[in-house]
Amino acid sequence: MRRIQQLPALVVNQIAAGEVIERPASVVKELLENAVDAGSRRIEVEIEQGGIDLIRVVDDGCGIVAEDLPLAFASHATSKLTSADDLFHIETLGFRGEALASIGGVAQVTLQSRPPEETYGAQITCHGGQLGEVRPWNGSSGTRVEVRHLFYNTPVRRKFLRTPATEMGHISEVFTRLALAHARSTFERDGARSCRATGLHLTLRHNHKTVYDLPASMALLERIAVLFGPDVSKQLYAIQAHQGPATLTGYIADPACERGTSRMQYLFVNGRWVRDRTLGHAVQEAYRGLLMTGRYAVAFLFLDLPPDQVDVNVHPTKAEVRFRDSPALHHLVFSTIRQRLRTENLTARLQLPSTIKPTETLGTPSPTAASFDSAPWALAPPPASEHGPALPFASPQPPTQPMPGEITPQPAPLPQLTAAHPPTKIIQLYDAYLVVETEEGMLVIDQHALHERILFEQIKRRMQSGPLETQPLLVPEPIELTAEQAARTLEHREALAELGLGIEDFGGGTILLTSYPALLGRRSPQEILRAVVDHLISREQPPSREVLFNDLMSLMACHSAVRAGERLTPEQMTALVEQRHLADDTHHCPHGRPTALLFSRHELERQFRRV
Repeated sequence: MRRIQQLPALVVNQIAAGEVIERPASVVKELLENAVDAGSRRIEVEIEQGGIDLIRVVDDGCGIVAEDLPLAFASHATSKLTSADDLFHIETLGFRGEALASIGGVAQVTLQSRPPEETYGAQITCHGGQLGEVRPWNGSSGTRVEVRHLFYNTPVRRKFLRTPATEMGHISEVFTRLALAHARSTFERDGARSCRATGLHLTLRHNHKTVYDLPASMALLERIAVLFGPDVSKQLYAIQAHQGPATLTGYIADPACERGTSRMQYLFVNGRWVRDRTLGHAVQEAYRGLLMTGRYAVAFLFLDLPPDQVDVNVHPTKAEVRFRDSPALHHLVFSTIRQRLRTENLTARLQLPSTIKPTETLGTPSPTAASFDSAPWALAPPPASEHGPALPFASPQPPTQPMPGEITPQPAPLPQLTAAHPPTKIIQLYDAYLVVETEEGMLVIDQHALHERILFEQIKRRMQSGPLETQPLLVPEPIELTAEQAARTLEHREALAELGLGIEDFGGGTILLTSYPALLGRRSPQEILRAVVDHLISREQPPSREVLFNDLMSLMACHSAVRAGERLTPEQMTALVEQRHLADDTHHCPHGRPTALLFSRHELERQFRRV
């Protein structure tokens, strides 16, 4: 049996490096955080071959005295902590004192530094954990760290590195996070600028070519435009809110700027980029109904709160934190974003090509051009004998008190589309879309999506004011399901009853439908219940009560709304458009699809070369 023995310091540092230093981007992150903690106002990062060959970080911070240079590479040696109590009041990015020790154990590092008050500085080397002598160095004030040949003494780790381009992509992401966290702030609190009032000049070069050069005077929104492009920065809405000692600032994007992953959700806590499921969930919940399933919002959020309210010592790379009052912060993020979105007109703009193909010679129509006789907008009214489906529009309901914890919506302005300003012209295209003339331009409405949103809002308001009105069935309808489907559905019997769907167990896989919501009109109750069952079965884990109600209300509204392909009478089209004011958000259906696209009058005239 092997005896227990103390590991050598070199092995300990290499083990620590495995937790802290995963790739060149990890080295850049640690060195940048050290430079920020040193009070630097300017930091330059030089990369060669994706950081595999060289990483150089130069700052103008407070520097390190010559006597302390050997301690900089010692494990758990730091100037940022003095006792265990300091762990609960951390105001710096780094605090463990293991970054340089880990880097020095797997690379060839040269550290040069001079405090501003000293006439000359000093330098030291650390190759694979072996320290060199402290030597004089005649350089400018600040610190200069060179990391060469990363993982040269651990070839197995080096083989796992990707191509220089891929590694440079990870480094750029680390640089981006720091650049956002230390941009010049334009937010105020109680008349005073926030803690990010002063920016940080950052420069990133790769293979002697400048990738980013961000001056300290560049505001946060300007940095977002440089880092992510004007297409993102032009679709952002500023947010700012306070709750107790916590302050939330930043920008959220229009739902049209959504992405396929959550990587464009940047969350910073006291200037530190973090991942947090609770706050990420708050962001997605605030966009619920505005985004399609599987799509994610774009957000740049900065949360400032006292250091004793957050524990940052819970993850090897400090990428995760633990909050003292996580539910309160969830509510702050959710309510702030939701209220801000309510104030915006989120009607999507119709995107057209920026160029126009040359027109054919006058009198010679193009083979693909529509003639006047076949123009798609020349629609005759439906025959008198043909009747469209009856739309289950209820009379406008008086405002009800919001449910506990729910945000009181502030409807966005909808010019020329309210009951007081009805549209002048409405036509139906392809039995699916309504074209409405407004002062702003031509509005193309998806009749199903709009009706679905109106029904969803009506169901939601009825539930807030009391139980839904139900229509009992004189003869309960039996619905044959599999044993698993029946059991899963009966688990949610109480929730379905609150939504007006009464069910009873008939034995085996049969369920009796005893009632359905009167609001759903003439739609088949059995069809709606089967859709609900399919949704419940598709969920791998039982959803929360809030999510379940939202999903079921969306499903019921979807299957009860007028469908694409159903022709509407002129009266029904007018009623559908005029009752947009019954919904708090008429820009998206409950599943996140836009209900309308606006083709502005200016764009129309530009396409016809009138302007």
